[in-house]
Formats: sequence, structure tokens, C-alpha cells
Amino acid sequence: MDLTPAQRIELYGFNNLTKSLSFNMYDICYTRTKEEREAYIEYIDEQYNAERLTKILKHVADIIGAHVLNVAKQDYVPQGASVTILVSEGPVVEVPTESYNESPGPLPDSVVMQLDKSHITVHTYPEYHPDEGISTFRADIDVSTCGEISPLKALNYLIHSFDTDIMTIDYRVRGFTRDINGHKLFIDHDISSIQNYIPEEVKDLFHMIDVNVYQDNIFHTKCKLREFDLNNYLFGYTKEKLNPEELEEITERVKMEMDEIFYGKNINRGWTNAIDLN
Repeated sequence: MDLTPAQRIELYGFNNLTKSLSFNMYDICYTRTKEEREAYIEYIDEQYNAERLTKILKHVADIIGAHVLNVAKQDYVPQGASVTILVSEGPVVEVPTESYNESPGPLPDSVVMQLDKSHITVHTYPEYHPDEGISTFRADIDVSTCGEISPLKALNYLIHSFDTDIMTIDYRVRGFTRDINGHKLFIDHDISSIQNYIPEEVKDLFHMIDVNVYQDNIFHTKCKLREFDLNNYLFGYTKEKLNPEELEEITERVKMEMDEIFYGKNINRGWTNAIDLN
């Protein structure tokens, strides 16, 4: 059952619906030598270390009006980082009707809501392929809340917090809550697409595909940058340093990597080994 602001129903006890947002971002880079690969991984580890990731997640907590209970953070060796924040209901008592509107969330902290028994996590995965010259960085962010707020309100801020070429976004409402007559409510807000929570200027940058299972309150959106400039995928030099054969080969490899991640399947690799990757 979907509720609009005009249909607010008095609940029996706390809103026990669990709303979970999983946001995965990917950054792609072409690194043709071992030194470039190591420099890229070092750059990513510095750019997205546990300290900075903690600041990002605390901003998310501010956006959804959460009170931080505990922070666990870790930088890993040789690479990667994790942060987990446990949060509870913030001091806000009155819940704004804006929580029921399909619209992009704030940048960074102008909405407060009501929630309880919730958590926010991030894990990073820098990695590279030793033969094909491709390095990738993946960050997995999960925001899970119980109560009035949909974590989609934090999506806009999360998108702006990471440099991303590809995004996969999942949103699911689980469980149920009850009104004062015992009637079960399996969702408490209207939603037709995750895209409705992404600003138009951001959507214009990406090619997007939706896969939604409305009867199970499961929503999925995949995003890949529309514009391709090879300079954005080279580390430490520009495409002007490449000869025409290298330019074509590297462009093919980077685009194929992006397509495989976006479509979730391997593509036949027919290139030659003309470029020295040692």
C-alpha cells in the first residue's frame, strides 16, 4: 500500500519498515605499466582513505537526521578501506512531509527525518589486471534505515562524493509495519524509479537502465557515463602522447571494460597484443 502526504495513517508503534539503499560506483583507469598501476592504487587509497570515507558517511547521517552511535574504520594493507557507522533515531520528533516526495535529496545537509536501528557502511576495492592495462576502483555503500526516512534522500550527496564512470543502485523496502487497526503496510511512500531521486543535471550525464520488481518493492538502476574522453582514463599523461594505433587499442579496452561492468557480462576480447604492458 502506497501512502501520500494526504493519506498519512496512524501507526501502531514504531514504523518497522526497513529501507535499504546499495550504491556501487566504479572508476576505470588505463595503466600500461607496473609503475602506473601502483601509482593509481596509491592515489585511490589516499583519495578514499578511511578518514575521508568516515566524513562522507557522517554527512549521510546528517542528511537523514541520524544520531551516530559507533564508528568502526579500517585502512587495509595493501589497499582498500572500510567504514561502518551504527546510527539511531535523531532528536527530530516531527517528520516533514517531504519524506514522501519523489525528488533528489539535499547537498549536503538540509533534511532531517525520523529513524531507528540503522547503519551506514562503505567498502572500497581498488584492483588491476596485470596483463590488460586496466585498473578499477569500486566503492560499495549501503544505507539501511528503519522508520520514516528513505535512504534515497542521501543518494544525491553520495553521487557527488565520488568520481564515477559507472553506478549500480539498488533500493528495497522490506518487512512491514501496522496501522492502529493491525492492517499491514508493506511500503509507506510512492516510488516508481530510483531515477526520480537523481537530479536532472546528473541524469543528463548518464545512460540509464531500470530493472524494477514493483510487487516486491525492489528497484534497480544502472548508470554509465554518456560522454567518453580518453584523457579521463589515462593516468599521468594525455592521449596526445599516444600514436594512432595505441589510441585505438586503449580506447577499445577501456570502453569494453566499462560495457562489461555496465551490462554484467564478458565481451569477446579480440584485440592483439600490440601494446607493451610491461
